[in-house]
Amino acid sequence: MGMEGLLQNSTNFVLIGLITHPAFPGLLFAIVFSIFVVAITANVVMILLIHVDSRLHTPMYFLLSQLSIMDTIYICITVPKMLQDLLSKDKTISFLGCALQIFLYLTLIGGEFFLLGLMAYDRYVAVCNPLRYPLLMNRRVCLFVVLGSWVGGSLDGFVLTPVTMSFPFCSSREINHFFCEIPAVLKLSCADTSLYETLMYACCVLMLLLPLSVISVSYTRILLTVHRMNSAEGRRKAFATCSSHVTVVSIFYGAAFYTNVLPHSYHTPEKDKVVSAFYTILTPMLNPLIYSVRNKEVAAALRKVLGRCGSSQGIRVGTVIRKD
Repeated sequence: MGMEGLLQNSTNFVLIGLITHPAFPGLLFAIVFSIFVVAITANVVMILLIHVDSRLHTPMYFLLSQLSIMDTIYICITVPKMLQDLLSKDKTISFLGCALQIFLYLTLIGGEFFLLGLMAYDRYVAVCNPLRYPLLMNRRVCLFVVLGSWVGGSLDGFVLTPVTMSFPFCSSREINHFFCEIPAVLKLSCADTSLYETLMYACCVLMLLLPLSVISVSYTRILLTVHRMNSAEGRRKAFATCSSHVTVVSIFYGAAFYTNVLPHSYHTPEKDKVVSAFYTILTPMLNPLIYSVRNKEVAAALRKVLGRCGSSQGIRVGTVIRKD
């Protein structure tokens, strides 16, 4: 029995990868691995900074720490398997492993949609109602926002994952992607998936429109408030407060718009893989870097921690020298 026959009678799938036949798989591995390490390091550092620095114990940074947690899990869903496949001839993924990838991917991307929308509301309250900010964004509200984001994302996963994996896969088991993304998996089905794809399209558009409407209304109100400010310093602080979030939203929702909203005629497997790589690999790396580079408080907290580490290292070295 040939390889194709074995795959058809197996419950496993084969992931073709980001590039079907890379000329330099070692170079691609090094690039993806470097991005992965930077993303994990940057997000973990962001989480630790927010935890240890009391100046960052505010609702905005609490929500930012949750974004970093989501990004850390998000990149770990796809990249380790992708790196393994670049080094191995066995690129299979089990049926259960594929279903788990789809569920976690949908949960994290849906959760991030909602969280970014609610972070815009946080910025609206901070700029437009600063005196009521401690009341409107108290700890209970923040916990509710985070829980709502996770629950909203997981509902998407719980609904779409079992339906996707219930279709019969009676043709090739080769997924033309580097992870189990639903459109790529559905192409293997020998059943008619057009109705399901239409319903899924409507669901994705709805999940995009809900947080986007919150973001649009929040930033419209922010711009009107900033326009009425007489103080140039006040305007500068308002723009500094919002610029990082706007940048992250533009990157994330831009890629999501291409994937979930544009008609099939605009899609090709190669384009889909490039866009997917952008928001599953690059975005988790860019988010903490954008917030750290463009945010003076985060940069100050990082310098403070590095200064403490340098001071403690100097003290230890001095102690060792005196002992000698």
